[in-house]
Amino acid sequence: MGKDVIYTNGVIAAREKYLLKEKLLRLCEGKAEDAFRILLESGYGSGAEAEGAYDYEALIGAEERALDDFIREYAPSEAEAAYLLAPRDFHNAKALLKAEYLHADAEKMLAPEGRISVSELQLRIKNGEFSALGKELGDAVKEAAGLLSAEGASGAEVGVAFEKAAFAYLFEVCKKNPVLKKLLSARADMSNILTAFRSDDESNAKKAYVTGGRLTEKQLEKLFDADLERAAHALDKTPYATFCEICAQAKQAGRPLTEAEKLRDSYETDFFAERKYELEKNQPFLYYVFRRRAESENVRIIFVCLLAGMRESEIKKRLRAL
Repeated sequence: MGKDVIYTNGVIAAREKYLLKEKLLRLCEGKAEDAFRILLESGYGSGAEAEGAYDYEALIGAEERALDDFIREYAPSEAEAAYLLAPRDFHNAKALLKAEYLHADAEKMLAPEGRISVSELQLRIKNGEFSALGKELGDAVKEAAGLLSAEGASGAEVGVAFEKAAFAYLFEVCKKNPVLKKLLSARADMSNILTAFRSDDESNAKKAYVTGGRLTEKQLEKLFDADLERAAHALDKTPYATFCEICAQAKQAGRPLTEAEKLRDSYETDFFAERKYELEKNQPFLYYVFRRRAESENVRIIFVCLLAGMRESEIKKRLRAL
């Protein structure tokens, strides 16, 4: 980690030619086996044991592991490495804790390893050595363990504890990195807007808000207006006017907030894409990683849809951050 930025950008320039780019749209145009063949011919998922379209997750897994290795080797600083990998530590700790207390199968809930190995997380949780996991993660595990020990604790409460802790940790680690701070702030704001529109109880929503965003609680209060038309325009003077309106329209129609979630999850890639000719310092590294991650998610979406027999036009609507 911490390679020379100029050298790293040279490595990225050489690797960018292997991105699927417009081939993603071609994958949508035929059958699943045709898409699988195109991926193999493109070198996607090199080294994976995959024989047919139903093995698409093996290809994606190989790509994701290769990207994780790239992040660990070339991340310009601790801040980038933490931003990209540490959220998995919070996710995996939550999964292991639920497995410990609810006697569930953790394997099905685990994400790829982040900064802390799954074996270490498991050992610390089992032994009650929460502080060894760092302040934010350790406190979240301790709080969640208390919730799970109490009768009637909900999975949502446990999830909130880890999400709030993850944001707090990332803001501390990334506080000297202006670009990452901006990305985190926007994600925090969008997450809080989603929380407000999902909740029918303002007091419960306030307990779930994450820190670090620019929107105040007073601004978020307006999203609980009984008149959804007014709520839709409550943030018109902020960068989230369109995002807020999309959430309100979905709630009005009784639909899940899928479109807004898609916008939030694509935010980092879109942020850099709008500035792709002005990227400097560590930004080409971040843009490359987010593009690779978006690519893997799109490959997953395409194969799920193809194997379900969906039409090309419907599949393309579901793709993210092209």
